[in-house]
Parts: sequence; C-alpha cells; structure tokens
Amino acid sequence: MSRKLLPAGALMAMALMFTACGEQPPADQPVVPADSAAVDSTAAAPTEAYPPREGVDRLLVATTTSLYDTGLWAYLEPMFEDQYGVELDILYAGTGKAMEWGTRGDVDVIVVHDRAREEPFVAEGLGLSRTPFAYNFFVIVGPSEDPAGIRDLAPEAALTAIHDNTTVPFISRGDESGTHAQEQRLWAAAGYDYEDVRTAGDWYVEAAAGMGPTLNMADEMRGYALSDIATFLAYQGDVDLEILVGSGDAMRNVYAVIPLAAARDSAMAANMVTFLTSPEIQELIGSYGVETWGRQLFTPCAGQDL
Repeated sequence: MSRKLLPAGALMAMALMFTACGEQPPADQPVVPADSAAVDSTAAAPTEAYPPREGVDRLLVATTTSLYDTGLWAYLEPMFEDQYGVELDILYAGTGKAMEWGTRGDVDVIVVHDRAREEPFVAEGLGLSRTPFAYNFFVIVGPSEDPAGIRDLAPEAALTAIHDNTTVPFISRGDESGTHAQEQRLWAAAGYDYEDVRTAGDWYVEAAAGMGPTLNMADEMRGYALSDIATFLAYQGDVDLEILVGSGDAMRNVYAVIPLAAARDSAMAANMVTFLTSPEIQELIGSYGVETWGRQLFTPCAGQDL
C-alpha cells in the first residue's frame, strides 16, 4: 500500500491530539505549539511524507470539534482501544474538513453532523454507510443583557432581530462545519440570502474556528453565536453567555458515524459503528456529562432514522 500524505492541518491536529491526551509525538514528527488551536485548514500539503501507517494497528478517525471539545472522545477512546486492540487517532475539525479528509482517503472513519452532506457522501460511494448514534440540539447563546432582544424567540425570528439590530456581533463558525451549515439553513428559513448576510456589515464575524474558540470569541465580543448545546455546557463555566434561544425539532443536531470505502482496515472501521451503537456505549453516551454539568450532553439514538 502506498504511503499517504496528510495535510498540514491534519498534522497540526494530530500533534494537538497528542498534546491534549498527554502523549508525546515521536521525535521525528513535527511538534506544534499547544496554543496553535486554530488549525489552518487551507495550508498547503507538507513536502515530507508522514510516517507510514502500514503495518501499524491504528485507526484514524476525523471527528467534528464538538465531540472533541466536550471530552466525549477522550472518554470513549481508551474503551475502543481496549476492546479492539488498536490505537485510535482522533483528528478534530469541522464537518466539512472531516469529509474532505475522508474524500481524499486520509482517514478511515468520519464522525460528523450534517445529514444533508452525509447522505450524498455515502451515495457517491465514499462512505459505506451512515449510522446515527447520538443527538443533541443547537442553541443560540449571547450575553444576558440580550441587546437584540432575542430571548425565547423562534430561531428564525432571533436571527432576524440580530440582523436588524446591526450593532451586536454575531459570531459565525464560518468553517463549513455542521454548525455552520445549520446556521446557513436558519438564515435561509428566515428569508435571507446567506451571502448577503455574511457581507452585510461588521456585525457579522466569521471565526473560522471550532466551537470552543467561537464561544470564546462571542464572549469577548459580547455577541451572539449558534452552538451545539453540549459544547456550550462544557464551556459554560468559562464564558459569560446564556442560552437565549432553546431547542426544538428544527434545531436537532444528529451525529453519525461513516466508515470509509477507502479505509485501510474495513473490518476495524466497521467496528467503530458497532462500538458506538452498542447498548453499553449508548448508555455511557447518554449519561456522559451528567455528573459534571448536571445534565446529559448527548441523547443516544442508535437504530433511529434521524
């Protein structure tokens, strides 16, 4: 099997993963400073080949940032490794970047949250199947003073109020993530052309970053942001923001696992689906966060057509 190159963004993310997990990358791999959290997804591919993965029992998973920022992957990773005797490498990025890596065959499994893009991805033969395993909800958060007056409005009405206010920043993920895709759907449902919105003025700010950094920006700028509720709860103690627009069916946020057709080890990739949908792990996903944040961050949904 030929040696694969991973993009610079992936190398950065992998180095960050080692750092976050307390592990150290091998001496011959590039070391990325711990504060390089904003992965440059547009950076050119490296000129040096990444150490070959052939012959090493590893499974490379690209996952949306919310599952990483909430700590769920750090919680589940050792369980998967113990059960299947494989080392799990988690690369975190927005759904768009994770699917890009999957399209190029850089990873074995993707775990994302945008059904509108996932189904064509599988239909094109890039992914073998799409299996929902958990969901939560999107929320709109902002400062408690709520200068645009969006509290308890429907999501579309809330965006309209923010748009018409024009003085309070709205911090968009702006990174083609699943959350960014949901934001664009909400703007469309509110009757706006998204391109007109993103160029409407200085009040619209694109973070081009993961959910955690986007929440930090919203806090610093005293603005609004669309977030999945799990990441917001995980960050709630660090930011002075409140949930102003709550959940509803239109704000459901479904996470799905997709083993890739180009996976090095298709059987091991399929094990990730079995693992995430098993009764034991579904129960753990459902209880994750209760002890720390007083409520569950994810609702297990294996077997449901979401």
